[in-house]
Amino acid sequence: MQTELSKTLGVEHAVFGFTPFPAVAAAISRAGGFGVLGAVRYTAPDDLKRDLDWIEAHVDGKPYGLDVVMPAKKVEGVSEAEVEAMIPEGHRQFVRDTLAKYGVPELAEGEASGWRITGWMEQVARTQLDVAFDYPIRLLANALGSPPADVVDRAHDQDILVAALAGSARHAVKHRDAGIDIVVAQGYEAGGHTGEIATMVLTPEVVDAVAPLPVLAAGGIGSGRQVAAALSLGAQGVWLGSMWLTVTEADLSSPAVTRKLLAAGSGDTVRSRALTGKPARQLRTEWTDAWDDPNGPGTLPMPLQGLLVAEALTRIQKHEVAPLLGTPVGQIVGRMTSERSVQAVFDDLTRGFEQAVDRINRIAGRSGT
Repeated sequence: MQTELSKTLGVEHAVFGFTPFPAVAAAISRAGGFGVLGAVRYTAPDDLKRDLDWIEAHVDGKPYGLDVVMPAKKVEGVSEAEVEAMIPEGHRQFVRDTLAKYGVPELAEGEASGWRITGWMEQVARTQLDVAFDYPIRLLANALGSPPADVVDRAHDQDILVAALAGSARHAVKHRDAGIDIVVAQGYEAGGHTGEIATMVLTPEVVDAVAPLPVLAAGGIGSGRQVAAALSLGAQGVWLGSMWLTVTEADLSSPAVTRKLLAAGSGDTVRSRALTGKPARQLRTEWTDAWDDPNGPGTLPMPLQGLLVAEALTRIQKHEVAPLLGTPVGQIVGRMTSERSVQAVFDDLTRGFEQAVDRINRIAGRSGT
């Protein structure tokens, strides 16, 4: 599964694996793909340094990258406390009432909530980059648009390629004009923040819009047949995220979440603003239903919604309150039916890819490869 882009980066397979888990990122690279570590949860630079040190020691010299979150709109001079003060009391009461309805226990005194707004602030991403640029990363990706021009220049000065996710051809052109090297065409089926255009439609539109820049296809891809389809649409690789949530190397904090993922079908996700205030595909739960109910208060814009629900989600996850328990994941969850190693996933991808290529060769009247 090699393309011009994978050869440029020195990887065997044009499979880019996004994951928040260092062990998974390293395993993806060792298996012949390109592991990309998600940095949004690293609000302390020393924690990111620790995990990049670990990857360096376990990646067997293979290339890897980092994904940061740098919002397109820069907000300066505003503290987290000032942002939190913007949250209406009615929304806070809705959270309290919903948690009480399901008997979700409080956190212990002094126990910190999990995800916080700080991970989404530009200055935090810059501290992450200050750490990451001391390591031999080969790719820097941004999940919320093109990074600032000085970040792109700094990456290029260190021979690091820069990628940005796009949900439309219009967004992709903006990335190209900003000097981005790789565009990730993320379709409606994908987990996390997505647009409204499906991968099959979006990929060739983006390929045509930004040619000759390489494009990675993302969303609804979890088999070798789908990798072959993405490459046939003009992509130079695939960007996979959800598939790694149930691999044996992953470190999901809740076994109950893993069980829900393995049991879910492709119709068991929803594109909801309940998590961050922007549409993000995730498991459908009674928590997402409550926020999407027209009789409720409605979600707040980013970053207010994420700050509002941070402690609540920590409580739900810690106590594994099953009706409310969820996670960002794409529609490909329907194929995630068992826990497998990263290497086993790659074995399945390469086998399915070869079979798909042989099938097309037969249809075209050519002998198999």
